[in-house]
Amino acid sequence: MKAFRFERPASVEEAARLAAERPNARFIAGGTNLLDLMKLQVETPATLIDVNRLPLDRVENTADGGLRVGALVRNADLAAHPRVRSDYAVLAKALLAGASGQLRNKATTAGNLLQRTRCYYFYDTTKPCNKREPGSGCAAIGGFNRIHAVLGASEACIATNPSDMNVAMRALDAVVETVAPDGAARKIPIADFHRLPGETPQVETDLRAGELITAVTLPKPVKGVHLYRKVRDRASYAFAVVSVAAIIDRQGDWVGHARLAFGGLAHKPWRVEAAETALTASGRSDDAADAALQGARGQGGNDFKIPLARRTLRAVVAEAIRA
Repeated sequence: MKAFRFERPASVEEAARLAAERPNARFIAGGTNLLDLMKLQVETPATLIDVNRLPLDRVENTADGGLRVGALVRNADLAAHPRVRSDYAVLAKALLAGASGQLRNKATTAGNLLQRTRCYYFYDTTKPCNKREPGSGCAAIGGFNRIHAVLGASEACIATNPSDMNVAMRALDAVVETVAPDGAARKIPIADFHRLPGETPQVETDLRAGELITAVTLPKPVKGVHLYRKVRDRASYAFAVVSVAAIIDRQGDWVGHARLAFGGLAHKPWRVEAAETALTASGRSDDAADAALQGARGQGGNDFKIPLARRTLRAVVAEAIRA
């Protein structure tokens, strides 16, 4: 780990201003991902801006019946919140499927949104990685790519977004709230927050320089069975090979309405409205999978993800119908 300057701002505005003024600055709260990256010198920030003392740790009801989650709300607290458990159960289930109890006690909502990929080559500074060093190449293409993307990838990067929470947030149509160094507030739909790699895989989100996440807003609850199914290599503390976050409104043995988001398949949580339309039109999970997986392409080691995603969706729909 390289030496760095440490700042502890007294306000949200000061935090954003410091981030804009200091070259190569990073915000830190729980540090569950950033500190690992710093130890490996994948991340070498010149300044760490500690935001833990800022008033961003509350969960509040919104006027339209939704929920506003502060950026510093810990994953464990959010999963245990009564309204999350009752009205946004898919989010609670996704959070509890992620990491360990100790990490959930430290990890924050904003930090989870910004969690970086778990690509082996991204973490290994002896290997080329366009995300870590633009223009150096992607060692995962033609390398060991079992955990990598089959959708939305590019010739520059085939990494995946590792977060469970992000998949549920996508199914819920969450909105990310931010503040800029000049004090201007912004709202970013979760669909637009994470970016596909394209030719700039090092640019992972829509955040601008110095912009600080302050909260995530969830719209009013959606009726239906909330499910999160995570397929992983071991029963605990493992990232998803494939996951599905689903909200399915069952009408007898038919699907009246559905929201489907996939994890482990792309550089961002993957949601295709055509898949939801197909499921409600025919009631067949395979029709929905055809739409969701259109254009999917494996890299050899991860070809199995395509049929696995199909089977996982089939199991989720069957569970919702039985509920």
